[in-house]
Amino acid sequence: MSDPTAITDRFAPAPSAPDWFKWALQYPLTSNFVEVEGCSIHYLRWPGPDICQNRGLLFIHGGGAHANWWRFIAPFFTNDFTVAALDLSGMGDSGRREEYNAVQRSNEIRTVIEAAGLGSNPFVIGHSFGGFMSMRFGADYGEDIGGVVIVDSPILRPEDRNKFKPPTGSRIHIYDTFETAKRRFRLLPSQECTNDFIVDFIAGHSVKETDEGWTWKFDVGVLSSRRFGEPFHEHLQKVQCPAALIFGEKSALVSRKTAAYMSALMGPKAPIVEIPAAQHHVMLDQPLAFVAALRALLDGWVREKMN
Repeated sequence: MSDPTAITDRFAPAPSAPDWFKWALQYPLTSNFVEVEGCSIHYLRWPGPDICQNRGLLFIHGGGAHANWWRFIAPFFTNDFTVAALDLSGMGDSGRREEYNAVQRSNEIRTVIEAAGLGSNPFVIGHSFGGFMSMRFGADYGEDIGGVVIVDSPILRPEDRNKFKPPTGSRIHIYDTFETAKRRFRLLPSQECTNDFIVDFIAGHSVKETDEGWTWKFDVGVLSSRRFGEPFHEHLQKVQCPAALIFGEKSALVSRKTAAYMSALMGPKAPIVEIPAAQHHVMLDQPLAFVAALRALLDGWVREKMN
């Protein structure tokens, strides 16, 4: 693993951003890399207090996204956990592969947990595509973690699966300037978000400069429909640790009907939490409500382990 590097943002939060957001972005963290099956995997790390050295939390982003989607969420958990957020291969600042699969990603998650020092029973939180990877990881290595929180990742009923059309984005776009590229940033699936200061921050960290101009950081290959080809409903049933679902009241992907089906797969002890007024990108729409809900879930699991 390379030496960690302190993070310095190239642009400041929007002046309209609230104080809590500015505080979160100023919280100390490091940028790190670790090799996984010949691919450089990037992750961010927020150190927790000494008393929490063996208690960790890992955030996993959605399809085409990156670790910075968690920059304004992670600092709220550093009083109780050492926290990390990774860039899955082909996304963010991680390297690219010729092909991608869930087995590789499960190994990426496991390696980052070890490299970041997240302890023997960390909690894993995955949003959207990251939630699917969390299901696979929980099925593969659930005995080694404290719990999995799935954030707005839909497991549909059998009769609805063939109707599901996963969002895709397979074209390479090149822009003349950083500002032009940032303005063209769109959420996938498409939705409006009134928290412009969050979208602006994420957009700025979603592009990179190349010889041709500015373009998106992710490899277009990661957004193929093949990423949903696994039997994730079986993975969810096989998760070998506590599991929970957080979803948005107005989500385009997870309805209450879908949440009820996922609850049946996870079992009666799995918490199901609906965030009022949130759409699919829950932590963008209602970030503080998301923090409160996640804190409550994790606190309950920690207390259970202590009893």
